[in-house]
Amino acid sequence: MKIWGNGCAGWEYVGSDRTSGGLLLMWEDGFFKMRNYYKGDRWLCVEGILSKNPINCAFFLVYGAHTRDEKLVWEELSYVAGLCPGAYCFWGDFDEIVQVEERRGSDSLPLSTQDFENWINDMGLVDLPITDRKFTWFRGKSCSRIDRALVSLELIEAFPETHLRGGPQGLLDHCPIIVEDKRLRDGPRPFRSLDLWFTHEGFLRMVKEEWRGLGEVQFTNKLKALTV
Repeated sequence: MKIWGNGCAGWEYVGSDRTSGGLLLMWEDGFFKMRNYYKGDRWLCVEGILSKNPINCAFFLVYGAHTRDEKLVWEELSYVAGLCPGAYCFWGDFDEIVQVEERRGSDSLPLSTQDFENWINDMGLVDLPITDRKFTWFRGKSCSRIDRALVSLELIEAFPETHLRGGPQGLLDHCPIIVEDKRLRDGPRPFRSLDLWFTHEGFLRMVKEEWRGLGEVQFTNKLKALTV
């Protein structure tokens, strides 16, 4: 508990294995109440309820697969997520890039990128952009953005001001990544949309049909109903 600073912390871990240094996930008991936990060789999940904003949520700490043969980890994560009701947050070292610009000096994407992107899309996850840096891993002249946070739409809806930033690197070859939520102190809650909605076949048709179906409702009430 000295790591946390007080005794009001819960924790679970996955032990080290050869070159893998293990995983440790800690949380404040007053913020999160764990109900179940699940463990794999390269991931750790705790599932429970957020106390101050009571929603079911599962947090996954991931140390990603490093060879194509190990991509079974994505199937494992999908299966465990199906056991956990509510919102999801996956974060850690995924050892994958999704854009060429995320690796210095790269002019093509590895074959494993497609597996990773397919998994993100199948899970309906949002890859939070990092706000203050381009790369999260450094070794000599090599730099990549392989540390990321992927969250479900349910979590975005509950915490609409969620964003990702990097912490100081220190002596490590990875910099910490920090997920924060900054809520608006006053004023109306802004409307947000995701670009992927507009690429979905039938989306605009659905919006038009819903709008017409609301009839002669007052304009502002019509917007509120359409948002739902």
